[in-house]
Amino acid sequence: MNRLPHPAIDPDDMGYNDSDNPDFADILTARLSRRGLLRGGLGGAAVTLLGGLGLSGCATPGTGGDIPTTVGGFNFNPVAKSLADAITLPEGYSAEVIYAVGDPLKAGLGAYRNDGSDVDFDWRAGDHHDGMEYFGLKADGSGRDDAGAERGLLAMNHENVTATFLHPEGPTLTGGRRPQQEADREIAAHGVSIVEVRKVNGRFKVNAASRYNRRITPQTPVEIHGPVRGSLLVRTRHSTNATKARGTLNNCAVGRTPWGTFLTCEENWAFYFARAKDDDSKRTPKEQHSLRRYGLMAGADGMSGWASVGEGDFYRRWDMSRNGKSADGSDDYRNEANTFGYVLELDPYQPDSVPRKRTALGRLAHECAVCPAPVAGRPVVFYMGDDTKNEYIYKFVSKALWDPADANGGVVAGDKYLDYGTLYVARFNADGSGDWLPLTMDNSRLTGYTPHPFVDLADIMVNTRVAADAAGGTRMDRPEWCAVNPRNNEVYFTLTNNSNRVLAGANHPKLLPDAANPRAYEDVYGDGSRRNKGNVNGHIIRTRDNGDDPAAVSFRWDIYVFGAEAGAPSSVNLSGLTEVNDMSSPDGITFTRNGLLWIQTDDGAYTDVSNCMMLAALPGRVGDGAAAIVENQQGSDRLEVTTFKGKNPTPDTLRRFMVGPRGCELTGITETPDGRALFVNIQHPGEETPASVLADPAKWHSHWPHGGNSRPRSATIVITKDDGGTIGI
Repeated sequence: MNRLPHPAIDPDDMGYNDSDNPDFADILTARLSRRGLLRGGLGGAAVTLLGGLGLSGCATPGTGGDIPTTVGGFNFNPVAKSLADAITLPEGYSAEVIYAVGDPLKAGLGAYRNDGSDVDFDWRAGDHHDGMEYFGLKADGSGRDDAGAERGLLAMNHENVTATFLHPEGPTLTGGRRPQQEADREIAAHGVSIVEVRKVNGRFKVNAASRYNRRITPQTPVEIHGPVRGSLLVRTRHSTNATKARGTLNNCAVGRTPWGTFLTCEENWAFYFARAKDDDSKRTPKEQHSLRRYGLMAGADGMSGWASVGEGDFYRRWDMSRNGKSADGSDDYRNEANTFGYVLELDPYQPDSVPRKRTALGRLAHECAVCPAPVAGRPVVFYMGDDTKNEYIYKFVSKALWDPADANGGVVAGDKYLDYGTLYVARFNADGSGDWLPLTMDNSRLTGYTPHPFVDLADIMVNTRVAADAAGGTRMDRPEWCAVNPRNNEVYFTLTNNSNRVLAGANHPKLLPDAANPRAYEDVYGDGSRRNKGNVNGHIIRTRDNGDDPAAVSFRWDIYVFGAEAGAPSSVNLSGLTEVNDMSSPDGITFTRNGLLWIQTDDGAYTDVSNCMMLAALPGRVGDGAAAIVENQQGSDRLEVTTFKGKNPTPDTLRRFMVGPRGCELTGITETPDGRALFVNIQHPGEETPASVLADPAKWHSHWPHGGNSRPRSATIVITKDDGGTIGI
């Protein structure tokens, strides 16, 4: 038996866009010259925390100067950066873990042992808690109540697993194969949870006996809906009529519909599939082009190793090689990967309902599917991102016009609004304008695209990335979550980072900076042993559809904030961030009902100074700033780029609310309708702990949330204000 090594590749950090779409550097006023390095000294050291391991209070003084007291609309003092294995919150706030990896979802199931021996994950909380939404229940639990603040359902993604802690000795290989029990445990720990939470004596608790509780895993039966239903492109041995599929995988961000259903987005699904070394020789040139665009490379063994378990259909599906003799894929799983990469809709209030893959929203590494409040007689609109380097931002506009009578329509309403419409890709122009480019058969750029001439709408939806290449979308710095401002319908997209954004060596997939992705620089990590290059700290871009009409085909844009450390030079810290609000790699982003914007980070560039964090913002609006020139420097290479920057945030409008434990990502956020409870997910604390040190708890990177020598666990926490007030403002 051999231990598997800790995964060396973060799928989020890969890029497969080798299209020739313009960088917009060629239409900017850009000047190249050779100068010295602009990079300044590191800013902001760690601060001291009060309290114990699991939860600590905020230490007001920071190394970069005192943190100011509460001003403006916030009702909390900003917290300092932290490297503690603890949750840091402002004074006057408390957090409690309510739903952690392995917690039971039905009565009579024993407590999670947390030693790697638990196997029954079909009825336990999955791993890597991620995006989530709160769906209110009536006080008696009999059904939907959008105002229900003391009883509700959390619909939650389980993106991945930390295999080191999921198994007794970490993930293993036996005779070149993954043990079946390990694979079964990992597969079931992916997917989605629906879990009821309710207030008991003033505190939220999970109701393990709720009839609503449910797990959706990669093995759950699902239906294919929209343009791809019935297409040969999704025909498999499992579904020879191409109408059904199994499960959902690597779910990250989320959305909710006006008709009361949950949208879960399939992100890095490609890395689970194995493919034979000689498989390209069995594929057409068009297939080969598509497979490369999605990172489904010949010779891939699948990061999970599930395909190696054995001959059973449960495992063979993870080998997408062309092994059968049929011409249509009905005797193998060559098309199995084409059944992933979609937005999946499910009804949290109907535990027996079959989830539906909404293929009209495209196939990509989906991040988010969020919509502004619908208007009667107007289309319903959803915004989305594709979380891979150099990928695109999208919008879907329904064909059907919103009828308020559908507000309780469940997935049947989804058939009406999500199966028919137009998918667009965003082009960000250098003058601050933008265009939504249609991905339809009426667009001649798609039908005439030489690498992949499209033949029908199903072809476009299965190969959305290729269609976006053909249409001429703008390649972005890893589009992750997005959020709609409920006060003005402007949309905020997090662009987490991009090491492919460079000043020299512009061979694809590397890119020069452009107006919407204007930074490429160097950042020194820790003791100087590592130098990060590219758009290291990320930024948040926002759009405003023309006429304030979400269905418009043009928009204006600017950059709301640039991630940076407080001590970085002004050429990098373009938003003037300080010790109370500096951050790196914005990822999760959500507006709550009161108009407060929450920003969560998933960072590896600033973790020498602080664990990942969550900030609260009172944002302005598109156009509240001005044009700006970005002076980029990488080594001796220099490039000036003109961009459009929003008004700099201040501690009055942006401040740090929370810092998580070691090695975690803060991701997923939702609130009760009264704004008095905030649910947040802590994902993969201690994730970088190698299996080789599993026998020595002292060498683990985290023991959160239980401390001592316990294995770390992803978990959902609920944050409340000690005086019972609303969260944040």
